[in-house]
Amino acid sequence: MTRAEAEALDRDDPLAPFRERFVIEGPVIYADGNSLGRLPQATIERLGSVVDTWGSRLVTAWPDWIDRPLEVGDLLADAVLGANAGEVLVCDSTTVNLFKLAAAALVHRPGALVTDADNFPTDRYVLEGLGELAVFDADPIDGPTADDVARACARRDVSVVCLSHVAYRSGALADVRAIVDVAHAAGALVLLDVSHSAGVAPVELEAEGVDLAVGCTYKYLNAGPGSPAFLYVREELQEELRSPIWGWFGQREQFAMGPAYDPVPGIGRFLAGTPPILGLAAVEVGAELVREAGIERLRRKSVALTELAISLHDERLAQLGFELGTPRDAERRSGHVSIRHADGWRICRALIERADVVPDFRTPDSIRLGLPPLYTRFVDAWDIVDRLALLVESGEHELVDAAPARVT
Repeated sequence: MTRAEAEALDRDDPLAPFRERFVIEGPVIYADGNSLGRLPQATIERLGSVVDTWGSRLVTAWPDWIDRPLEVGDLLADAVLGANAGEVLVCDSTTVNLFKLAAAALVHRPGALVTDADNFPTDRYVLEGLGELAVFDADPIDGPTADDVARACARRDVSVVCLSHVAYRSGALADVRAIVDVAHAAGALVLLDVSHSAGVAPVELEAEGVDLAVGCTYKYLNAGPGSPAFLYVREELQEELRSPIWGWFGQREQFAMGPAYDPVPGIGRFLAGTPPILGLAAVEVGAELVREAGIERLRRKSVALTELAISLHDERLAQLGFELGTPRDAERRSGHVSIRHADGWRICRALIERADVVPDFRTPDSIRLGLPPLYTRFVDAWDIVDRLALLVESGEHELVDAAPARVT
């Protein structure tokens, strides 16, 4: 595909007008929306409104704020997660929510905790800190499969199978329905991390039989750095599970200030401390944008963007020592493309410092190109690969300091 053909795709793109609704400054091509999404223009206004309310009403605004974790959770359930009202809560961080759900499930169904060796680090660390961990090796590109899970479950009694919907390095999209069937047959609950799929790929928690789920909101939901995460508990499990973190926002008679903890019925029992009202406002804007765009349209454009990046990789990059680290099958791929190179870290730094392209790097050799469909153009994908190819062809990346950095 030529650059002119990519520009033509942009002219025909029904989602193109959404780009104008984000803060986009300077010449830099942003290819890291799978780590931190752009700032929506509407978020600036929404946060300003909440700040004004804080300033004018102070503590008297709490009657309007106190149910926001559930209200925004219901919006996410409907617009993003394929869940029902009363099954999603926006609160805390992904790490804290994973701990809450895994610990609650472990008490409910004692046994081993199963995950794959390449699962996102925070997920593995939390599980390892909770109990007996059964780790299996999955294909580094295609990610964990139902057969992998079946073999892991056959070796011991299992409490929870905890996997990511999308493999964070490769972008591989898991076959959730098949994994759920295998885990349930082994008597285990399924805890799914949807951080890398929420807002860019269809998530169908109810339809696919997922028991528990967590995810962040600062990637494809564009809610900002450190924005609150979310958790999902299937309705029929809510009365059986109890959060290991007993906080006053999960207490039945919250303002009675009583001596004993008595959790509220329903999803609210997984609340703990005071909700982040400003962060919730930003999550709400992000979920509204996804709902307006429509997840099916977002998915179609995401597939087209990643297909373009992969075809350009084959044409321009494969001859320069790159290997594709992402599934070629669009059905098994989410919203970013991973390309591998032995000198990947220096190339990634050179893209940022010398080519005005911002991707990210994941050890040992993966450059991730995040292409969120709400604001990424087809010509952006074309230019990213073109600049990358020119950089490596010229050897300019070899001039970049290869020293490790705190943030990659």
